[in-house]
Amino acid sequence: MWGGRFAEGPSAVMREINASLPFDKRMWRQDIAGSKAHVAMLGARDIVSPADAATIAAGLDRVAADYEANGVPDDLALEDIHMLTEARLADAIGPVAGRLHTARSRNDQVATDFRLWVRDAIDQVLAALAGFQTALLVRAEEHADSVMPGFTHLQSAQPVTLGHHLLAYHEMIARDVSRFADARTRLNRCPLGSAALAGTGFPIDREATAAALGFDGPTRNSLDGVSDRDFALDYLTAATQCALHLSRLAEEFVLWASQPFGFVALSDQWSTGSSIMPQKRNPDAAELVRGHAGRIMGAMTSLMVTMKGLPLAYSKDMQDDKPPVFEAHDLLGLCLAAMTGMVESATFRTTRMRQVAEAGFSTATDLADWLVREAGLPFREAHHVTGRAVKRAEDLGIGLDALSLDELTAIDARIDASVYDVLSVDASVASRTSFGGTAPANVRAAIRAARNI
Repeated sequence: MWGGRFAEGPSAVMREINASLPFDKRMWRQDIAGSKAHVAMLGARDIVSPADAATIAAGLDRVAADYEANGVPDDLALEDIHMLTEARLADAIGPVAGRLHTARSRNDQVATDFRLWVRDAIDQVLAALAGFQTALLVRAEEHADSVMPGFTHLQSAQPVTLGHHLLAYHEMIARDVSRFADARTRLNRCPLGSAALAGTGFPIDREATAAALGFDGPTRNSLDGVSDRDFALDYLTAATQCALHLSRLAEEFVLWASQPFGFVALSDQWSTGSSIMPQKRNPDAAELVRGHAGRIMGAMTSLMVTMKGLPLAYSKDMQDDKPPVFEAHDLLGLCLAAMTGMVESATFRTTRMRQVAEAGFSTATDLADWLVREAGLPFREAHHVTGRAVKRAEDLGIGLDALSLDELTAIDARIDASVYDVLSVDASVASRTSFGGTAPANVRAAIRAARNI
């Protein structure tokens, strides 16, 4: 490629460390698309003859067909997918292939290919997120009335509905959708035509190539065009946040599937057994989603560290921009598919959930609120009275709603029989009608709103 400048070829080690083909070959579709847009523009601007442009375009189609049928071969001597494609093109159409690289550099070529790849990756993630959201909505609707304990500090706090709990994850994923969509909007500028770093003296039409590739327009600065990897970091940031959300739900499934909780049974599809303990049903898929989140975070950190000290414009360090993005994308796709499958197929043990919700004095706040609303106590005094009631119920080994009226009036004479209207877990969740609250009516309204967005 640069034999005119160098008398000797690279050493074997240099050839290996310098080559990116083993990983960047997955961008071959984007490389073909970028090259076809570029040569069409060269022909339209008479930078190459229309006949040569047509020959090159047809040759690129032949190379693409070969890749599709036979895969992309590893040839470290050709370094990367860009040089491999150019060599294959030359094999197909002869010396005219050398005109393809007129008015471009590998610097703007790879920046364009990588943006195209990340844009496609975002579209794939958005489709997967939509499927996951649908699964959450279906199960939330199914369990809009199913009572479970809500936790703070992993201690029983107040009763909520399982539908409300699942909708919390729907909200998280909605923010992930927004982050990926915003990242897509920001990346949708085309670096092609920035050349090595300073632009080109050829009369190119950057608007035409940008439009042909589905970009909103060309990048505005050639130095930034070839050296920017914010779009990759945006993708990794969004992927990391999404992985965190998936990991939180995975952790809950791990807890809920354990015998002490007993809230959920994961299907055989998403569980494994033990090599020695035949009774075991292990939530390995959930555990792997939880573990993969760490690897996705690591990918984001890796690229940030790579980019943090690079001067303008292009440095070979930037060849290491793609492996972390590719790895994170593959892992995120697996995690989304696994979590969608687990949510769709899980058997939620709602009887057990209700038992735990009833056992943890989770309606204590409802008693305090009743004392404020019906007996006129200041909340802090109501809190103290309720604490005494909880202590009495705990001593007796019963729930708050099982305390007799005599027991309650002995604690505070202002309590009357109407207090029992608020002490059940069903009454508690039904009363939480403030916007965003857990009441079943709210859950159903939230599901309708989500489906109409």
